[in-house]
Amino acid sequence: MFLEVINAKYIDGYRIFLEFNNGVSKTVDLKNELDGSIFQPLRDIKHFKNFKIPFNTIEWENGADFAPEYLFKIGKD
Repeated sequence: MFLEVINAKYIDGYRIFLEFNNGVSKTVDLKNELDGSIFQPLRDIKHFKNFKIPFNTIEWENGADFAPEYLFKIGKD
């Protein structure tokens, strides 16, 4: 089974609550993960909050995303 994010809810700051297709829920804090030019716009909370789940993970308007496996690994139960 491929790991997928099936639901996501903005909490505060750079934290997002995620539900995965394996039944596990975790909170990720992406504050220190926004390195590189693709993530630069997301340092603005207004842009950071505006994510969707078009396929199997969270994605932003500019195409920035994180692999679901990475989110699962860094997330806190």
